[in-house]
Amino acid sequence: MGQHEVLAALVEERGLTVAVAESLTAGNVSAAIGAAPNAQAWFAGALTAYAVEVKQKLLGLREGVDPCSAECAETMAQGVRELLGADVAVATTGVGGPDPQDGHPAGTVYIGWATPTETGSRLFTFDASPEEVVHRSASTAVDLLIAAVGSVKVPA
Repeated sequence: MGQHEVLAALVEERGLTVAVAESLTAGNVSAAIGAAPNAQAWFAGALTAYAVEVKQKLLGLREGVDPCSAECAETMAQGVRELLGADVAVATTGVGGPDPQDGHPAGTVYIGWATPTETGSRLFTFDASPEEVVHRSASTAVDLLIAAVGSVKVPA
């Protein structure tokens, strides 16, 4: 069973909805989730926010926050969760490469998540081509979304 089937089964079993905010992955997480069985029933939607101004205006990122940071990833996840009214959200941000950006080496990736009771993020470093950084980041984001969905306490 692929990642998207695992996510679909878990989300449906738990009666939850999910949302995605993407920067670095530019829609790749959304595409993977949208390919899941019955996604229209539980996938609230996604926002691709490449520009810092979009992250600020639509997702609540405070001015001056580094767009390649744990705070940015967590704010994006919280923001899209609230914006789209989802139970659980995941967000990606970072530097795909091939060159460093704003003092961060290529392959620096932050993936954030938000549930009704928890927000968090993880830092990943992928030593790969820009295309592979995006692919690995998107796959890792789906894995973290699965973990976040599994962590939500639902009424029995």
